[in-house]
Amino acid sequence: MEARVGIVGAGPVGVVAALACAQRGMRVTLFEAGREIDRSPRAATTHPSTLGMLAELGLLDEFRSVGLTARYFQFWDGATKTLVAEFDHETLRDETPFPYVVQTEQHKLCEIGLRRLAGMPNAEIRVGTPVTGVAQDPGAVRLAASGEHSFDYVVGCDGGRSTVRKCLDIEFEGYTWPERFLVLTSLFDFQSALGCRERSYISDPEEWTNLFKVTGDDLKGRWRAVFPAKENETDDEAYSEVSVRRRMRKLCEDHPMDSLVHRNIYRVHQRVAKAFRAGRVFLAGDAAHVNNPVGGLGLNCGLHDAMELAETLRLVASGEAGEELLGRYERRRRPLNIEYVQQQTVTNKKRLEERDAKVRQANFDELRRTAADPRLHKQFLMRTSLIESVRKSGQIG
Repeated sequence: MEARVGIVGAGPVGVVAALACAQRGMRVTLFEAGREIDRSPRAATTHPSTLGMLAELGLLDEFRSVGLTARYFQFWDGATKTLVAEFDHETLRDETPFPYVVQTEQHKLCEIGLRRLAGMPNAEIRVGTPVTGVAQDPGAVRLAASGEHSFDYVVGCDGGRSTVRKCLDIEFEGYTWPERFLVLTSLFDFQSALGCRERSYISDPEEWTNLFKVTGDDLKGRWRAVFPAKENETDDEAYSEVSVRRRMRKLCEDHPMDSLVHRNIYRVHQRVAKAFRAGRVFLAGDAAHVNNPVGGLGLNCGLHDAMELAETLRLVASGEAGEELLGRYERRRRPLNIEYVQQQTVTNKKRLEERDAKVRQANFDELRRTAADPRLHKQFLMRTSLIESVRKSGQIG
């Protein structure tokens, strides 16, 4: 029997979930509330573990062609403007065929995936069609979306404010950080000016920075600098010429103000849904978990959700496994998100913002020791690249 799968949300997780299910022979309908894909500059780093999944879907070559391949990343002491440690993904050569990350904007992955879906006879894309209700019985799920639609399974990939999660009345446990994150995008070449790599984490007791390069739609390259906005700082104050100049010229005194091309500010959460499944309905991506972006783990984990769930549904729909296997999705994905993504991103943020001089020095010493020791270097990268979490997931029955 051909399983019918409804997927809510055409962000990168929803698109990948739809494509993975369609490639496995399921009949897929993808619902998107907006009339077009959100092209705001969000997410950037796709880790080795995720690149393998994109290769499995046949997307990697095209995805890599619109992105930037980065082998290294660095930690800097912003107070002294000195390099603390550098990590090299080539250390993972024996563990993955993709010993690097690809840095590009998430809307490009959406666009590539949607083009593939549009050419598949068992996939339907409904844009401008918000889902407003979810109901289910033991045999089917019904979505209210400009009419009623019936499916064997539904996957909510509709973001941190997920309608699907709210309809299921699933609690979103966690907290919101008191400060917001300010993102300033510049055409200025920080690599030439500072000697930094395309991914650089800059610790500073006064104001930390994440600095990383993406390709932009013109593929000519641009840099995103992420700063913490002060708790009492208004949007207008954060966007002001004085504020922006101060922040960018603290990074580099020669930064020209006319090179700025985008400004954004947003709230940051650390939350995990109390359940990732309710009957025949599943949550994936930001609908299931959100975290601060330091380390670039959130979207990667969401794509891992999509691939795990697509294979689980295939096994059940094909009769290779009974419906009891559906519970494995939550057993695998929820605890691993808490252990690897939530804990790691909180640790990453605290390392960057640490103000105690002795603790900062201890953090730097640990990073230097880790980078200098081949075994620890590789161990560190196995965790940050999520290869370790993927392998651990496969051991959970």
